[in-house]
Amino acid sequence: MDLRHLRYFATVAEERHFGRAAERLHIAQPPLSRQIQALEKELGFALFDRSNRRVELTPAGVVLLRHARKLFEAVDLAVHEAKRASHGESGRIMVSYPSSLAYSGLTELLRAFRARFPQVEVALRELPPQHQVDEIHAGRVDIGFVRPPVDDPMLATELVRQEPLLVALPEGHALASKSRIPLSALARESFVLFPRPRGPGYFDHLMRLFRDAGFTPRIVQEAPQLDIVSLVAAGFGVSVLPSSLRSLRRAGIVLRPIVGNPQTALLAVWLRDNRSAVLEEFLEVVRAFALKNRRKKAT
Repeated sequence: MDLRHLRYFATVAEERHFGRAAERLHIAQPPLSRQIQALEKELGFALFDRSNRRVELTPAGVVLLRHARKLFEAVDLAVHEAKRASHGESGRIMVSYPSSLAYSGLTELLRAFRARFPQVEVALRELPPQHQVDEIHAGRVDIGFVRPPVDDPMLATELVRQEPLLVALPEGHALASKSRIPLSALARESFVLFPRPRGPGYFDHLMRLFRDAGFTPRIVQEAPQLDIVSLVAAGFGVSVLPSSLRSLRRAGIVLRPIVGNPQTALLAVWLRDNRSAVLEEFLEVVRAFALKNRRKKAT
């Protein structure tokens, strides 16, 4: 028995007339009658009582019609949901992010995506940049947010935002009174930085900036970026952080622009061959978010 035969049966059952059912189905009446007869033969029992001028369902036909309607509803729902999934309107996406994004931008981005696609499940994982890349390659993360550079031909990238780097100082530090600080002024300071394996590209970018300023930083403590803020406030040393961490508003720390205005970027990264419709829709929201950031920066 196939779905087509069931639809023929249901149409005849609803019309109680083979001629009208044939018109609805856009087929001739004789073939429709033969199809119903073939279905009854396959099932081994009659579906219609043809003894009267009006076609009536047998008790078995009544039961089959009830279940057939449920089946059609399930099939229609499955097709509808599959179509939504093909357009990225339902499904699931795993998003990874650095700790700094959690306090500047992630909430706004997720709110915008959920407003457009409320049926999509968004799962989140806070991961260091290198772990994000590893998880994307493993297929456990669909899209991540990392600092450049990303030198990986298997990954596609999209610029989310460009932001200045800032010097982070303990409150009361001698340099805190300056409105803008040259990196060279930090040559003799103790530094609190994140471990290189957490984000090799970004770490190396900072090291190049320090070398260009004429020194190699003396790192006395390593920690994740959010912990760096607390350690600087506690007087363990100074650091250089993305300006997005201003939103933490941590007491005991002073953030100052750097002479020359060195920048860092935030990139969205995903596997180049990932054809997920949900991912494509998420990227559209990321691009809108990036455009909004650029416009805000220009004003």
